[in-house]
Amino acid sequence: MRFTHETLPQRVVFAPGAAAEAVAAEVDALDGRRVMLVASKREAALADPIAAGLPVVLRHEEVVMHVPVPVAERARQAAAEADVDVVVTVGGGSTTGLGKAVALTTGLPLVAVPTTYAGSEATDVWGLTEDGTKTTGVDRRVLPRSVVYDATLLTSLPAGMAVASGLNALAHCVDAMWGPRVDPIDQALAGEGIRGLAAGLPAVARGEDAGVEQTLYGAYLAAVSFASAGSGMHHKICHVLGGMFDLPHAQTHAVVLPHVLAFNAPHAPEAERRIAAAFDAPSAVAGLAALRRAVDAPVALRDHGMPEDGIAAAVPAVLAAIPADNPTPVTIDNLTALLRAAWAGEEPA
Repeated sequence: MRFTHETLPQRVVFAPGAAAEAVAAEVDALDGRRVMLVASKREAALADPIAAGLPVVLRHEEVVMHVPVPVAERARQAAAEADVDVVVTVGGGSTTGLGKAVALTTGLPLVAVPTTYAGSEATDVWGLTEDGTKTTGVDRRVLPRSVVYDATLLTSLPAGMAVASGLNALAHCVDAMWGPRVDPIDQALAGEGIRGLAAGLPAVARGEDAGVEQTLYGAYLAAVSFASAGSGMHHKICHVLGGMFDLPHAQTHAVVLPHVLAFNAPHAPEAERRIAAAFDAPSAVAGLAALRRAVDAPVALRDHGMPEDGIAAAVPAVLAAIPADNPTPVTIDNLTALLRAAWAGEEPA
């Protein structure tokens, strides 16, 4: 067994029902005196109690999916004009992503308070979209110094959105199993992440608050494993499709996931066994299929705005992005078949 594993330096605080106090303590530890709080209008009710305990000099509400470059530039300019010294984000992946965009160019410390299972808060990956192309990169400046997880902030998340977001987290686990930098520690974390998500998501889908903590725990482990292992075939597909067609992030991941798992599992037997064991299922594909049935998962990209002619348009960009060591060799034909099945909502081949 020979590998090199690097753990990202980050404080993680699980504080059910105590986000305001926990965030205030994290900001104080960073000696923050002039806080920029990033939260969309939709998240205002969740952000207000947190803001009340902070020295907020700027509240920034312009949050847009996939973080368009002009939106990021306006946020950066606002941060500079307000002379902020800490950025606090309260929201899902788009909100965290905007905070990362500010941190990327300013070096400001970031404290993230997730309200979905997106996982961006636990990675040093940033993403920006311009002219229909989503560009991602890795930079330690965007890794939040602290993450505060408060399960009570997710209990109001609509069941459909919670399911899609949780399956997005599950995609982090699956991609981590064969990511370009994967090691046994990543696989162990990803396996436990799958177990937590599979345990919690069905209850979340039924609107039961009891499942939120397990799902949040699984989503965190998913993000940590993914940050270390790197982005694999699944995320490369979803980033291309999301940027090209402005598709909803979580739903796109939820739809594409079973197709990538079925595509790669036959050529990644060890990873397949780990995934199956985490689901407590006879196979990885069967385990994911059972979970998807239990939570009424999204099934077709066409239901979320992808045009049929987008399949052919996306293939070259996806081919160029998929890592060369993907378990199953990727060709124009088999990638086209995968995207068509995901677009139409067919059973994974």
